[in-house]
Amino acid sequence: MGRVMHAPGDYPAGQQGDELTVEFTVLGIPCLGLNGGPTFAQTEAFSFQVATDDQLETDRLWNAIVGNGGQESACGWCKHRWGVSWQITPPVLTEAIQGADRAAAKRAFDAMITMRKIDISAIEAAVRGA
Repeated sequence: MGRVMHAPGDYPAGQQGDELTVEFTVLGIPCLGLNGGPTFAQTEAFSFQVATDDQLETDRLWNAIVGNGGQESACGWCKHRWGVSWQITPPVLTEAIQGADRAAAKRAFDAMITMRKIDISAIEAAVRGA
């Protein structure tokens, strides 16, 4: 969390003194949250995508989000307790799905759509045809 700006006056979505913007950093990326009120609800049209190095990191991030009041979704997606969507995506998955071997890509894709949290070893096995 960084600087919080409070509204200097009333506005369509709130009142003077309400939190209007909040600066924060996610994985080293500066972000700004705007309190647009109920007119601008958070949707899955926006998500943070995190490329994880290995299963340990995938598990750690997934569990931190889901285990802290969040919610699992499908194919490596989850939401944290404030409703923002995250994609916890090991590069082995995206590389497999985008790879030149289209049969292996389909097997990896078919494996992924059965998952919630991505299982790297299952994706690798699918690519191999095992």
